[in-house]
Amino acid sequence: MRYRSRVTAPAAALIGTAAALTTGVPAQAATSRAAGASGASPGAETLGDPVYPALGNDGYRVSAYHLDFAYDAVTGLVEATATLTLRTTRPLTRLSLDALGLDIRSVRVDGCAAAFEQAAEKLRITPERPLRAKARATVCVAYTADPRRSLPHTGWVATPDGFAVCCQPDSAHTVFPCNDHPSDKADFTFRLTVPDGLRGVASGRLVRTERLGGERTAYTYRSRSPIATEVVQITIGDYVIKERQGPHGLPLRDVVPTARAAALEPALALTPALVDWVEQRLGAYPFETYGLLPCNNDAPDAFDFTGLETQTLTLYKPNYLLQEESRIGSHMMHELVHSYFGNSVSPATWADLWLNEGHADFYGLLYRYERGWPDSLGMTTLEARMKHTYAQGDQWRLTSGPVAAPDAVNLFDSQRYLGGVLVLYALRQQVGEAAFNALERAFLARHRDSTASTEDYIAVASQVSGQDLTGFLREWLYGTRTPRMPGHPDWTVTPAKESLRAPRDRRDTHHHDNSATL
Repeated sequence: MRYRSRVTAPAAALIGTAAALTTGVPAQAATSRAAGASGASPGAETLGDPVYPALGNDGYRVSAYHLDFAYDAVTGLVEATATLTLRTTRPLTRLSLDALGLDIRSVRVDGCAAAFEQAAEKLRITPERPLRAKARATVCVAYTADPRRSLPHTGWVATPDGFAVCCQPDSAHTVFPCNDHPSDKADFTFRLTVPDGLRGVASGRLVRTERLGGERTAYTYRSRSPIATEVVQITIGDYVIKERQGPHGLPLRDVVPTARAAALEPALALTPALVDWVEQRLGAYPFETYGLLPCNNDAPDAFDFTGLETQTLTLYKPNYLLQEESRIGSHMMHELVHSYFGNSVSPATWADLWLNEGHADFYGLLYRYERGWPDSLGMTTLEARMKHTYAQGDQWRLTSGPVAAPDAVNLFDSQRYLGGVLVLYALRQQVGEAAFNALERAFLARHRDSTASTEDYIAVASQVSGQDLTGFLREWLYGTRTPRMPGHPDWTVTPAKESLRAPRDRRDTHHHDNSATL
C-alpha cells in the first residue's frame, strides 16, 4: 500500500472533518463539569505505536463492534450506525475514537446523548457523566459516509455497483469510528441493507437474511473470532456467492462479480488444495470460513496492491486472478497464510509487520518451489533465492532499516517481506527443520485470536527449540549489519552504498506488490 501521510488539522478542515461539532451539552462545558470527578481525566488519543504514533486511543478497550450500514444505490451514500461495546481501563471524563471523513450526526453513551467534536482524525466524546474504571460502556455513533469522498487516505474502494473496503494499515477509521490499532481486536457483527439486485457480504458467516419493505434486504454477518480493524471486510455489489467444501468440511465461499463468475472459476477452484497444503504445515485453518473477493473495479489506481488479507474473505484485483496457476498460486498461498500470521495472530505494533509478511512470503515461496515454478528472478529453490537476498542484506538495512524497525515510509518495503523470509530461513538453519516447524505451531497456538510482538516470537522460539535465541534473532531483526548465515559460511554480503539510499520523502512504496510470491 502506498505510504500515506497523516492528515493535519488544517488539512482535515479543508475536507470538513476537523470543524468542532457538538450535540447535547457543549463539549467544553461538559468537559469542565466532568473534570471534578475523582480521578477521572480525558483518555489519551494515542496508543504510542512506533510507526503510527497518532493511531489508536487509550483508556479503554473495545470488546465488540456492531456496524449497521444502509446503502443507497442512487446517491452512493452509506447511512451507518457504529455501536461499540467497550470496557474502561481507568476513570474517564472523555474518550476518543479514530475517525476521518465521516459526517457524524449523533453520539450516545449508554443510551444518553453525549457531546462530541471532530478534530483532525479524532472523534472526541464527552459522556453526560464520567465513566468509572473497569466499567462496561456502549458508544453509538450515527453518521453518513461517502465511499467516493476524496481523503488524504481512505479505506473505501468504490465500484460501479457499490464498494469494498481495504483498511490496512491505518484507514479503517475512514469507514467506521473505531480504536484503529491491531492491538485492540474485537468481535464484529455487520448488518448490511441493500436494494434488490445487490448483495451485502462481510467478514464472518451469514447468520440472518431479512426481507424488508421498499425492495430491500438486510444481511447480517457475525465473526466467530475477534478481528483487527485493519482486516475487516465489508462489500456491497452485484455478486454471486460460490460455495464449496474445503478440507475437513471447512465451508468455503467466494464473493464474485456476477459478470466475471465463469472467467474466475479456475482460480477460485484452487482454494481447497491450498488450504490442505497450509494445514499440513501450520495446523487447522483458524476461522469459520475462507474465500476470495475479486473486487469489481478495473481502474489501475483502484487500490495499490494485488491482494489484501481481509479476514475470512481475501480482497483481490480481479484481473490478477485470470492468470494461470503458476503465476498466481504462490501469491494465493501468501494471502491464505495471513489467516494464521496477521489475522489469527495480529501484530502487537506496526513494527512487528515482518511477522505477517515474512511468514506469508516464506510459505508462499515454499509452495512455489515445491511445484518447480520459477520465481521472478528465474530461481527454483529457496536456497538460491535466499543467497541472492542475503547479498543485498546490508543495502536493505541501510535503505529500509532493520527488518523489525520500520517507519511509516518504508513499512511495506521488501525488507519486511523477503527480509523477513531471510530471518526465518536463518532461524531454520540454526535450529533445524523439525524444531522450526514445532515453534511455528507453538507460536500460533499460544497467541491465537490475540496479538503478538517480535519479542513474543523470540520467546516462543527459544522455549520450543531449547536454545536461547534472543541474541541470535535480535541481531538478525535489529542489527545494522547482516549476520553470518548458519550453514552457509561461503555466502557473502555486497557492501552497501550510501548513494543507493532512497530519499526519505519518497511515496513509491507498495503494499503486497513487494511480495516475492507475485
